[in-house]
Amino acid sequence: MHSACVAVAFSLVAGSALAEGTLSLYNWGDYINPEVLTKFTEETGIAVTLDTYSSNEEMLAKIQAGATGYDIVFPSVHMNDIMLKLGLLEKTGINQHPDFKNIDPAFLRAKEDPESEYCLPYAWGTVGVFYNETVTGPVASWEDFFAIPEKTGGKITLLDDMREVLAIGLMANGKSVNSAEPADVQAATDYILSKKAAVSAFTYESMAMLSSGDIAAAHFFVGGNVFFTETPNVKYVIPTEGATMYQENICVLASAPNKENAKKFMEFYLKPEIAALNVAQQFNGTPNVPANDLTPDFIKSNPNINVQGDTMARLQIFEDIGAALKLYDRAWNTVRTAQ
Repeated sequence: MHSACVAVAFSLVAGSALAEGTLSLYNWGDYINPEVLTKFTEETGIAVTLDTYSSNEEMLAKIQAGATGYDIVFPSVHMNDIMLKLGLLEKTGINQHPDFKNIDPAFLRAKEDPESEYCLPYAWGTVGVFYNETVTGPVASWEDFFAIPEKTGGKITLLDDMREVLAIGLMANGKSVNSAEPADVQAATDYILSKKAAVSAFTYESMAMLSSGDIAAAHFFVGGNVFFTETPNVKYVIPTEGATMYQENICVLASAPNKENAKKFMEFYLKPEIAALNVAQQFNGTPNVPANDLTPDFIKSNPNINVQGDTMARLQIFEDIGAALKLYDRAWNTVRTAQ
């Protein structure tokens, strides 16, 4: 869900008589149910600490800058591939565990780790539009979303995320979100620039702003639904032109001080009831097939969370685009600095 809030760090410490060492997680903000960590500590005696980040790039920069002490990170698939190429991840052999049979092979998406010898598929979801229907009326497409300020006076926000924002421009033009063609990236940039006047902010804090009524709609991760279970007028939609899907994996850092404890956590997360516990609080999909049967009915019955075939066909997932990243960096700089 990547709901990126202020980075928090909390510690779940078992009684010292139980303690079997520690485990340090570095995850997206609000992207793990605290109950999962409590249960892990209860079962193993391993004390868990959690720090959070708001983007793949932020996490990678911190690890590359020499941040030590972290055991596990949760990169998106394309970042998983980048980190493997950089030699930052540890081979775990998690795919040899008997419970690995629970994982749907469709989620073994990392090109550098096709057998899941390193990382474990964790969770997946979509990035679409949240809107306050009382203010906006129905919203079905990206065009509807960008039209909200002019039509209703309500404000809208985009994520402060290079690939997610440029992806909207690429999809609006019928292109791949992984296109390395300069003309495609330029057309996507032009599309976003043509809409920029309608955008109040590029931010990860939009769920609080939507809750308070400061904005009418936001580009955000499906996990934002967690904030609106009691707010029927706030809806989530996967736009008709398409949307991105994300998948994060559980990876152990090559520099991890507690590799054995990290592997125990991966094995613990293979349990269907644990993956389901996360889904119930996160509103994400899970790659763990038997876990799907254990998730609450309101998630199973929501077609924007439990995405079906026709909608799935409109989703695209980011890949490592290699040298083309420079094109995207330049485009993003243009978008962010344009007056």
